[in-house]
Amino acid sequence: MAKGSWTKRKKLNLALQGGGAHGAYTWGVLDRLLEDGRIDLTGISGTSIGAINATVMADGLCTGDHEKAREKLADFWEKMGRLSYTSPIQRMPWSKLTGNWTLNYSPGRMMMDAITNVWSPYEFNPMNFNPLHDLIESEIDFERVRKNREFELFVCATNVKTGKTKVFAGEELTADAVMASSCLPEYFHAVEIDGEHYWDGGFMGNPPLFPLFYRTNCADVLLIQINPVEIEEVPKTAFAIHNRVNEITFNATLLRELRTIEFVSRLIDEGKLGDQYMQVRMHAIPAAREMLDLSASSKLNLEPAFLDYLKNLGRASAEAFLECDFDRVGKEATLDLRAMFS
Repeated sequence: MAKGSWTKRKKLNLALQGGGAHGAYTWGVLDRLLEDGRIDLTGISGTSIGAINATVMADGLCTGDHEKAREKLADFWEKMGRLSYTSPIQRMPWSKLTGNWTLNYSPGRMMMDAITNVWSPYEFNPMNFNPLHDLIESEIDFERVRKNREFELFVCATNVKTGKTKVFAGEELTADAVMASSCLPEYFHAVEIDGEHYWDGGFMGNPPLFPLFYRTNCADVLLIQINPVEIEEVPKTAFAIHNRVNEITFNATLLRELRTIEFVSRLIDEGKLGDQYMQVRMHAIPAAREMLDLSASSKLNLEPAFLDYLKNLGRASAEAFLECDFDRVGKEATLDLRAMFS
């Protein structure tokens, strides 16, 4: 029996950010939450690697077994780690000796940067080779996921031509939808679905929160973050500046949604909105303190040791949430949006 399964279970929505290999942190969070066994999911929203984590977990949960979901996630990330063995992007020997996970000085990464600054993926990758596509198709039973009626699953992508958010759900959930959500335009062709073309969902929703309000009856949303919102020092090096630009860009739409939630909640508290509006209770498991020191390039690092390191950070963060905030789920928000935007 899972720990906590004898206590009252709580309904919760999950919102999973994208961020490449750093998604192993989310794996760790999910692994601990599933192990705890006190959460009944009503909705899951994910972008990029968050969408992949969400779909892999959903496939496992469709069997009705939290342990199966944990096994599915572990198996997927083990196979992700194997991709690093043949990757041209590797850490330098001194980075391995010093325990630095960065790929900033990797010749393979520098070569890819030089290539993508001059040529598009339609030119240097005309066959659109992407090993992740085969892995997703082999690991996830999409027919089973589409038949699920226990919870809602939302996968976010960005429409290339309109710049609008596209949320795939229900019968739209396919391997192509997940690949669209995680399509980095510097490396891969836009994913075509029903005549429309899509890039990574992080540009317009990382992750989108609004489907959870409109399509579920649960007011509690747990946001699992990969990209830090705040940092302690102004970046001064080229690598650090690029890293911060990346974080700000992929947090922008999320912060706008959170500000809107805070505004609506304040109007409800002041009696200026009617009962038709839901008082959303936001919760968050932020990126671990140790992740502040990770470079943007480490999001390309699929070494099994790095993925295990991030998973353990995620499990520890989830444990802290369960100990400190879980009892307040269903009663009050544990993420203070007013303080965030004051």
